[in-house]
Amino acid sequence: MQFQGKKIIVTGGARGIGASVVRAYAAQGAKVASLDVLDAEGEQAAAQVNEQFPGAVTFYHCDIANRGEVAEVFEAAVGLMGGLDAMANIAGVERTAPAEDIGQEHWDLIFDVNVRGTLHTNQSAFEHMCERGGRIINFGSAAGLTGMPGAAHYAASKGAVLAWTRTVAQEWARYGITVNAVAPMIWTPMYDSHRAKMTPGELTAHDRHLASIIPLGGKLGNADRDLAPVMVFLAGDGARFITGQTLSVDGGTVPVR
Repeated sequence: MQFQGKKIIVTGGARGIGASVVRAYAAQGAKVASLDVLDAEGEQAAAQVNEQFPGAVTFYHCDIANRGEVAEVFEAAVGLMGGLDAMANIAGVERTAPAEDIGQEHWDLIFDVNVRGTLHTNQSAFEHMCERGGRIINFGSAAGLTGMPGAAHYAASKGAVLAWTRTVAQEWARYGITVNAVAPMIWTPMYDSHRAKMTPGELTAHDRHLASIIPLGGKLGNADRDLAPVMVFLAGDGARFITGQTLSVDGGTVPVR
């Protein structure tokens, strides 16, 4: 129960990685504010955690692309919890298309959520952490490190998140705030949707490719087993001297740079 008395905000907490991280933080004793635009799933996920850890999680509707909404929800969540010790910005969107076919609508959507959402949530977290320090964890992607054919707009957005993280880690260190990023390769509902678009032949080729590039296990990791413990570490006291880093949680896929 290393987070007893800690207050944490998690964006994208309705399902997938976000829901896994909310559970992990609650299990360590934290009070958690779970933010998402998926209201029904978010409420259900929070209720399930609260059955095991009563009163641990409060769900809030929040579109992180909306600056005013983020500021309002953070103010409410921090007020209810009585402070803010850590913030994990997990919410994000992905679209695929050849680079030459990327339209303005999808480019704007991805940058509104992935990049502006990072700006809004990080600035709001800073406002509540600057007096006493804290932990900010952003979500990058291997796509932001190595590129992602068929999703240049997504890769560009995640590259921007990683560059932002490295920079504000330097700027905000004097406030006792650490800012790190993770680049996970984890099986999620978003990935299920991606797989559903593939033909049987494409799926076979895709799985064969993953088996060849992921040394540990040959497939994407499990959120509860492989990523949530890392998120607990990055939000805790053991990571107090780590900042400006991108931790690849990918089974060894992305080479160290």
